[in-house]
Formats: sequence, C-alpha cells, structure tokens
Amino acid sequence: MDQTSNTIRTVHITVTNGYDLKGFKGDTPVTFVRAEFNQAFLGDSSKILVSPEGTAKYNFTSNIDLSPDGGITLDDLAHKPLFLTVTEVLPKEKKQKDEKTLTLGQAVVDLLPLLEGEESFETTVPLHPVQGSPLETPLPGSKQCSLDVKVFVAEPLLTPAQVSASNLLKVTLEAAYSVPESFMPVGPQQNYMVGLQVPSVGEKDYIMIFKNGNLKLGGEKEPVPRPKKWPIANILAPGANNIPDAFIVGGPYEEEEGELNHPEDREFRNQAECTKKRIVWDLESRCFLHPTAVSSLQKRIADCRLWPVEITRVPMIVMPKAKPGKLEKTEDENQLSFHGVAYVNMVPLLYPGVKRIRGAFHVYPYLDGTVFEKTKCLFSLFRDTGHHLIHNNKAGGLNSPLSKPLSKNLKEERLGKEKDIEGRPRLGELQAPSIKSQSSDTPLESEAPLSHNLEGQQYIEAGTYIVLEIQLDKALVPKRMPEELARRVKEMIPPRPPLTRRTGGAQKAVSDYHTQIKGISRAILTEYHRMFGKQGTKLESDIDNETMEEQKCQLNYELNCSGKYFAFKEQLKHAVVKIVREKYLKTTAFESQEELQTFISELYVFLVDQMHVALNQAIPDDVPSSTSTIQTSSNQLRLFAFEAEVNENFEMAAVYYEERLVREPQNLENWLDYGAFCLLTEDNIKAQECFRKALSLNESHIHSLLLCGVLAVLLENYEQAEIFFEDATCLEPTNVIAWTLLGLFYEIQNNDIRMEMAFHEAFKQLQARTLQTKLKSSATIENNEEGVKVEPSFGPWGVTQESSTAIKSEGLSGIRPRSSHLLSPRLTMDLHSQPQGPNTALSSLDEFLEESPKAQSESQEPIITVQPRESSLAQKSSNVLLKELTTKKETSKCQDSSAFFSPTHYDTPQPPVTIFMETIRFLMKVNAVQFVHRVLAHELLCPQGGPSCEYYLVLAQTHLLRKDFAKTEEYLQQAAQMDYLNPNVWGVKGHLYFLSGNHAEAKECYERTISFVVDASEMHFIFLRLGHIYLEEKEYENAKRTYMQACKRSPSCLTWLGLGIACYRLEELTEAEDALSEANALNNCNAEVWAYLALVCLKVGRQLEAEQAYKYTIKLKLKDQALLEEIHSVQEMVGFGNPSF
Repeated sequence: MDQTSNTIRTVHITVTNGYDLKGFKGDTPVTFVRAEFNQAFLGDSSKILVSPEGTAKYNFTSNIDLSPDGGITLDDLAHKPLFLTVTEVLPKEKKQKDEKTLTLGQAVVDLLPLLEGEESFETTVPLHPVQGSPLETPLPGSKQCSLDVKVFVAEPLLTPAQVSASNLLKVTLEAAYSVPESFMPVGPQQNYMVGLQVPSVGEKDYIMIFKNGNLKLGGEKEPVPRPKKWPIANILAPGANNIPDAFIVGGPYEEEEGELNHPEDREFRNQAECTKKRIVWDLESRCFLHPTAVSSLQKRIADCRLWPVEITRVPMIVMPKAKPGKLEKTEDENQLSFHGVAYVNMVPLLYPGVKRIRGAFHVYPYLDGTVFEKTKCLFSLFRDTGHHLIHNNKAGGLNSPLSKPLSKNLKEERLGKEKDIEGRPRLGELQAPSIKSQSSDTPLESEAPLSHNLEGQQYIEAGTYIVLEIQLDKALVPKRMPEELARRVKEMIPPRPPLTRRTGGAQKAVSDYHTQIKGISRAILTEYHRMFGKQGTKLESDIDNETMEEQKCQLNYELNCSGKYFAFKEQLKHAVVKIVREKYLKTTAFESQEELQTFISELYVFLVDQMHVALNQAIPDDVPSSTSTIQTSSNQLRLFAFEAEVNENFEMAAVYYEERLVREPQNLENWLDYGAFCLLTEDNIKAQECFRKALSLNESHIHSLLLCGVLAVLLENYEQAEIFFEDATCLEPTNVIAWTLLGLFYEIQNNDIRMEMAFHEAFKQLQARTLQTKLKSSATIENNEEGVKVEPSFGPWGVTQESSTAIKSEGLSGIRPRSSHLLSPRLTMDLHSQPQGPNTALSSLDEFLEESPKAQSESQEPIITVQPRESSLAQKSSNVLLKELTTKKETSKCQDSSAFFSPTHYDTPQPPVTIFMETIRFLMKVNAVQFVHRVLAHELLCPQGGPSCEYYLVLAQTHLLRKDFAKTEEYLQQAAQMDYLNPNVWGVKGHLYFLSGNHAEAKECYERTISFVVDASEMHFIFLRLGHIYLEEKEYENAKRTYMQACKRSPSCLTWLGLGIACYRLEELTEAEDALSEANALNNCNAEVWAYLALVCLKVGRQLEAEQAYKYTIKLKLKDQALLEEIHSVQEMVGFGNPSF
C-alpha cells in the first residue's frame, strides 16, 4: 500500500539472549539465530555456545529496509511476522567437510507496535520447538525456552497525526460449515481457499487469500476460545502458527451481524456446527490502511454495501522443475471447482463507534451477473485477477498486494462485459439457458447461468455458510462519548431551579404525626357510624362489654377486608419515618438485630403515647372537630384536563394543567403532560419549554430526552435533535423507542446507513425484550401458584406514583352529601365533619398501631374519607344511590389508584409486534401526530408489520383529529374487516358517529363496545357519550346505569353531572343532589352543575340555596338556553328562586 514517506527507513531487530536452550547432542550445544522476513533472508548470528544453565548471549542485529518502490512496505509489517529460527551446529565427524545443522525451534515477532507510533519495544517471545526437537521436553524446573528481542527505528514510522488518521483492518476466517457432501477427506488432496479484496489507493485493490482449509467430518463442535493463526504456509514449528494473544471466542448467534442470527436459525446452526462437515481455517489476515485508503474504504462500503467473499477449491499440484512455458500450461489446465461467493454486509462498519462485525454468511454459486448486481464488482478474485496467485504462492502461501495494476486488455475486456450487464439474468431469471450480450448472439464464455454451475448450486442445497470476522483498530465513524452528550444536553436546557427549602425538625415531625392520627381516627369513626349508626355514641353507657367487643371485631374485619386498614398504615408511614429521622436521628442501618429490636420497642412506646395525646386533642367530649378541606388530586386534575381536551375546551384544559404545575412544580410528569397538550394545540414553542423543563428536573429521564428531540426536529433544530436522541440511546441502550426515533431522524437527514443501524438495533432490542418477557411470564405463572405480590404502580411517563396522592373509591365514600347550604365556586369545598366516635373505634386505632411494627403492607392506596353533614333534604336513614353503588363496588373488579384516575388514553396496550408500532403508540400518546404518518409508512413496509387492525385504527384516529370523517370511516371499515371483535374499533367508530351527529349509530357502536369482555382503551368517554345519548333519548334508567359505571371507574365532574341529571329526570331528588354536590366539589365553575342544583333546590323548596345556585348559573353564563328556560319555568311555578322578580 502507499507509503507515508518516500525515504528508505530501516527497522533494527536485535536478539540479545536465549533462555532454557538445549541441543540434540547435549545441554551445551553450539547454536545460531537466523532472521527471516517476507521470505527473505536477513542474516545469521555468530555461533554461540549455550551455557550449562541453557542461556546464550547472541547480541545479533538484523535490519529490514522499508522502501516505497517495490520493496517492503508498511503493510508487510502489519500482516507478516519476523521469524527467528534457532539452529544447532553439530560437531564435525571424521572425513566430514561441511558442518551439519539441526533446527531446534522457531520464534515469531509481531512488528505491529511500530505501526502504532512506537520507536522501539522489547519483548520476550517463546521459542516453539520443531517436531522431534529436544526443546519439546524442557529441562526440569525450567520454563519454556524463549528469546529476548529488541526492535527499534531511528524515528517513528508514523507521526501522531498519521497514526490517528490511519487504520488497521483484520479479517479472521473461522470456518465454512455444512459444506457439500461431495467434499471428501479421502482421494486427491484439495486446497480450499477463500479470498476477498480490500480497496486501496488508486486502481489496485489489496487481495486477501486464505488457503489450505482443513476439511473435517462432523461429530463435535470447534472449541472456543481457540488461537488465531498466521495465514502463512511452511512455518517450521507448529506452535509458531498461532498469533500471540489473538483468540476466536465465538458468541451468541443473536449478537452476530450476519444472516443466520435469528431464533429460527439456532437449531440449524447447532446441527451444522456439531454434526456436519466443515472446513476450518482459523486464519487472521491484516491490512494496514493509509489515511487515503481509509477514505477509500469508507466510500467503497457506502457505494457497495455487500462485498463478495469468494470460496473455491483447486487440486493440490506439485510444481515440477520445468521451463517457464510448461508452468504456464499447468496453470491453464487447472480449472476452478465449486466456485462460490458469500455476500458480506459491510455497512455496520459505518455505524458510529462500530469496529467489529462477525457473523455467518450464506454461500451462493458465483455468477458474474448476480455478483455485479449485488456488489458492483467486475472481477473474480480467483478466476480473473488472482488465479496466478494460487500457484505462485504455493511455496510460501503469503498474502501480498498485486505487484502491478491490471493489464489494459483485461480491463477493456471487463468494461466490455459491463456494458452488456443489462442482458444478464436477475435473481428471478437464473434458470435461463444462457447469458448473451445485447450486441451479439454469442453467449459470454466467462459467464454461466445457475443451471451450468451445478457445483456452486451444491452450496445452496447443503446450506453452506462461512463464519467471518472483520475488525478495525479504530471505528471508521467515531461515536460521541456519553460525557460529551451529557455536557451538550446541559448546555441546551436551562439550569434546574433550586429546590424550595423545607422547614423541619423534631417538633414538626411530631406535629405531622398528630395530624395523621387525627385524620385516621376520623376515618375509622366514619366507618363505625356507617356500620352501627350514630345512636351508638349516644347510648355508649348502655352498651355492654360483649356487644362492644362484637362491634370491635366486626369493625376490624371490615377494615381488613376493604383494604382500608393497610391504607391507613401506608398513610401513617411517612410521618413515622420523619420522627425516626428528625427526633431519633436514625438515618443509617442498624449494626445488629438486637439494636434494631431495642429501637423498635422504644419507638413503639413513644408513638402510642403521642397517639393518645393527639386523640385527646382532636376529639374532646363536647367540642366538634375542625372543618377539613378536600382538594382534588393531581391525577384527578389530569383526568379533568383530558376530558376538556377531548371536548375541545382547550382553555379549561390549560387551566387544569397549569393548576398541576402550580401544585407540584418539581414533578416532571406534570410538565410532560402539559407539553403533550401544547403539541395538540400546535403550540410547539411552549411544548419545547415544557419538555426542557422536565429534562432539567431529571437529566436522565428518557421520555424527556426523546420529546426534546421530537420538538427539535419539528422546529428544524437538527443538530440539537441528534444530541437528544443519541443521549437517550446512550443512557438506555435497550430502549426500542429511542433507537427507532433516532432512525427516523437519520431518515429525515437522508443518512440511510445510520438509519439502518438505528432500526437494526431497535429490532434487536425488541427481540431481546420479547424473549425476556416470555421468560418472566412463565416465572410469574409459577409464582402465582404460591402467592401474589402487589407491584408498585407507575405513571404514564415511568414515574412512580406517590402513595400519598392516590385516592381509592369505596362506593360513594367520596360523595359530598346534600347540605343545608350550597358553596361558592372555588377550588375546594369545606364540609363539616362528625363529632367524636365511641371507644370501640379508638380501640381499633389502638390495635392498628400495635400491629404496625409487626407487619408491613404492600398497598399503596390510602383512603381519604370525608365526613358528611346532615342534610335537610331527606330524613331517610338509607340512601338508595349509596346502596346501588356500594353493591356494584362489591361485585366489580378492584382497581388500583393509579388506574382509577389515569386518563384512559394512557392504558398499557398489548406488546407491539414491531418497533414502529411501539413508537406509534408513544407518539400518539404525546400528540406528536406529525411523526405518526412517517412511522406508519415504515410499519406498512416492515416485514414483521404490514396492514393490521391497529395500523388502520391509528390512521383512523389521526384523520378523526382532523375531522376528516370520510377517511376515518374508510379506515375503520378496513380495521373491522381484520378484527371484527376489537373493542377499540367499535369505540372509535362510535366517536366518529357521535362527532358527525349520527347519534343512533354511535349508540349502537357504544353499546357493542361495552358488551365486550375486554374493555376498549377509552372507556371513560364511551360511557360519557353513551350516557349523553341516553339523556337525549330520555332513556333515563340506562343513562343512570351508564353514568354510575363511569363514576365507579373514573369519577369526574362530568360523570357526576350526568348521574345527577339522570336522577333528577327520574325524580330521585335525594340521589340527584348527592351526585350534583360531588360534581360541584370537583369543578365548581361548571354552569350546568349549578343549574341543576338550582332545579333541585326549587323542587324541594329551599329558597336560599335555589337563589344562590341560580346566581352562579347566571354568573358562569350558562349556554344551554333550554335549560335556562326550564329554570325560569320552575321558578314561576314555585314562586321563588329568582331575586330579580
């Protein structure tokens, strides 16, 4: 290859000492060292007598001259070793003129460090004995015989800049497996050879030939690790064949880059590599790449992604000593047999940071037309350009570049064939009888169709493949380091604001504990009143101990069965932890179990004492407890915002999202939700601010990084987008969505190679995750037979939900009951609580604390119970609506708090089949519809994807957002044809008809959806809209039942409002006020809620509340004129309710 300098430089090799030597005729033989390089003799040392200790001081220096003009090149130093042969000189016998010599061993020196910029290096190389040498049996107590060698040059062969810009290519040919059955180890000896061409500088290519493959019968697998060997023949010592510190280690099939790396190929490969015939080489060849050659290599890989690796066999021929003409005749008479080719995909070497590819590649018959079509290669390595190397390199078997460019005639001949390539058969036309050029009817002699290459066809029939490894010293495309990516991300996002300082201390920790005790005691008291009524508190002195003990047992049973007992403990846990940290200053693990038990006992006594203090303060005999304030949770606000989104009330949705941000500014989930809302409203600038704020809160959050990248692409900040996507793949290399989005980004940049790299990595990670999921599923089934473990819940962005924000629905325990007066609009509603309860409830709390240090709860659903106030509307002791919902609660499935308040569009679907469908789900969740159609195109073309029910369903949803009802209906019809029983199809179809005004069809679709065993992903809005249709059609019983289901699953202002309207129309005024009061508590700015509250108060004759409700109805500008007229009509009928009369 090209030299880095035009001057001749010399490499000096000095053999200083030899150790543990002995000879044929004794332990002190006379020996000398011979140095050889590139089949050239460098010199012999003087004859040195070995000492009795086996040491010889040679101090022998030989030189290698590097010359750019046809001499030894830098590439020769890369792939050819220096041989040092130690020879024993036997004593002369009588009448013997010449001295006899016997070879003792051979050492190999790798000169590669000189190409790494080193001026000199010293090494001790083992002296490998030849067969029959006395060195095969070392002296007792001695090590393997060795030589000390020093290599040095006057100045470095390469400057630091040249070392950085150059590269070293290593190709390791391991074996060819499942070779044709016609390959027999008996009979005429065959030379099995493999070759490939590496682009160099100028017109010539560097040729690598691997010869003398060893044909083996099946029976056992090749051992790993096993040493790599020099691709050089006629090495005297068997051990000298092995390259120092170079081994074939193998690896899992799935991690390879070849063609047979899928799970379905595992069985075939195991069989081929264990029981079938194979040809083993285990050779490594090297090629030094000058900086210009590195550029040429990159360009060739980009232009010709597949490289041909040829395989053939030729008979072993003994070269007779004859005239030159006779030699040429022998070459012409030898024809290639079993000429095949493997197509190696070299593109992964252009992936950032990739330095090595290894894999198995199918062997196909060599056909010029097919090879040119796939690789753009005009020449056959063995037949056209290098067949003379088969014989010329018989003696040494060395790899060397062509000594001169291809002949002009040969080039013209091949260029003529290139012009005729259009007339050659394609892959589907391989059975054509002949291949003809366009200008002549005569078939091309050098080409043959598949039917004429019967030997090559045997490779396909046998399933032959070769295992090959290609490795570079440095990656062709450098990869950004994770530290650099993290630094760049920090530069692009605003600094994280300092956290608010929180006041703490032992006193506050105890005060918080008192607060929790008071809340839990009120909750237990409420449960007691629900079970036994309030008369028990008044007749407490008349209750005997037996009855009190029975009530206590019943209360404990109810608390345990409902899960409230464990929720109370979770609610109290945080306060106890603060006491441990702030009062007892315990923040580290205990050194012994005894110390732990002592501390728990002390803590228990303190907690019980403080419990009684809190109870005495909270519940004195004649003083009612203070009013409690109920606020909506963050999850509730998210649900309300999503309702407003779907109803296109974006102003109200923004209010809810901003309320969440004000409450919890350090919660990145709130910022991500608001950013997704801004994407829906096409406010990309504000969405970018939200996502970057989330990223500033947690620089390692993958979804934040991905969404920042998506916004950067939408705003055409492509450099920043690449940083975000690459950082996401570095932080979480197993994330399928991150790799897929990175591939989509490279597609936008028209970088096909990197796009393929990202998609390939995403597919590989999806395969690995699918396999791991199957293993976990089988393990889960086994564990379920022994017991069930409750897992913590996670939010839609992978953030663990705090148990303190979760609320569990227990029938209508969250309903605000009818009150004697209505509340003014504000974010929270104050309700009066009940007076103190009996000693039975307090003793239950006592037992709860006694059991706390002994048991731990897995529940994360604390109960927040509100004490109702007596209503003047009804004096009934039973509440019909409460009974109905409580009955449904007991028969329905239990849902955890995170699912209870999570918007239905965050439900986790079934595992995706392709990387693109998983990415589509992510993009639809964050409203990044601009990206969805690009990903859908990939899903359509993906081999594992294609048109599916989910594919058409996503298309329908995107068009529904645009109000393109015709296209939506078309895609829904195709989705229904593919999966008629998919509840999501019927749900979206119901939304389509509802939005287009066809409520009759919408009703039918919604009813079909809720009749399925499996719920659709948007059941909340299906219930809301179905209930709305029932109200329109005056089917009030159906509407009541539907809204009750919605209140049970995910209560909101709209669900309670619908339930209240249905109850009002059914003249169930008590239940109507209950539901409307709950709706008013969740959103007291809804004019329709105030309107129906006004109607209820008018009907029951409560003038003050009716006027107050009507006042807020007018103030909030009720838009339903028919409802307003109905209010006026009732006001005229009852004679009050409108202060303006």
